[in-house]
This record gives sequence, C-alpha cells and structure tokens, in this order.
Amino acid sequence: QVQVVESGGGSAQTGGSLRLSCVASTSTASSFCMGWFRQAPGKERDGVAAILSNGSNIYADSVKGRFTIAQDNAKNTLYLHLDSLKPEDTAMYYCAADFWCMDLDPSEYHYWGQGTQVTVSS
Repeated sequence: QVQVVESGGGSAQTGGSLRLSCVASTSTASSFCMGWFRQAPGKERDGVAAILSNGSNIYADSVKGRFTIAQDNAKNTLYLHLDSLKPEDTAMYYCAADFWCMDLDPSEYHYWGQGTQVTVSS
C-alpha cells in the first residue's frame, strides 16, 4: 500500500502564488508516477498536472504556462508551483500516485492523498 500525503495550499489573491508538496511512501519502481488533481464543489475531479511513467510532464490546458510540476531526485516528493492564480483555480487539490500512468485520467491513479485546499480570492 502506498501512502500519499499532501501539504501546502492555503489562500491567495488573484495573480498570487502557492506551492503544494506531496510525499509518497515508495517510489522504487522506475515507472512510478505521480500527479495533481483538483475538485471544486459540485464538479468532477480533474487532472491538473502529472509526471508520467515515461518521465514526461503533462498539464491540463487550463493551467499551462501558470502551474509547474516538479519532482525531487528521489522521485518520492512531488511539487506543484501555482503562479498567476485565478479564482477559478479554487478547489481541493489532491496528489495521487501509481506504478503506471500515461495521462491525466484520475481512474489511472490508485493511491490518493486526503487533499489540500486552495482558495483564490478576487
């Protein structure tokens, strides 16, 4: 069982920045992948960004150019830098992991954290 724990988040004003962090309890498999997802009230959970099993980064169109995903050398810590924040970025942000993933489909990720809230005010 893989444990995933997020931290960071909080409140920011429009145009501001935040950073999210996520630690997974294991990352020894070369195909291990991690990603960020978000869910606003009354909406479905959507993919935000991920580092896929082939090592490539993928972003949702809505965050391209504003959010940056990064991973440390040990591959068990994932970051999401949120810049140029907009009120529509307000959501619960979840980190997820799996041993094989090739896109931002939440169904491909089986290990999830509890989520961290991001609130952007205008």
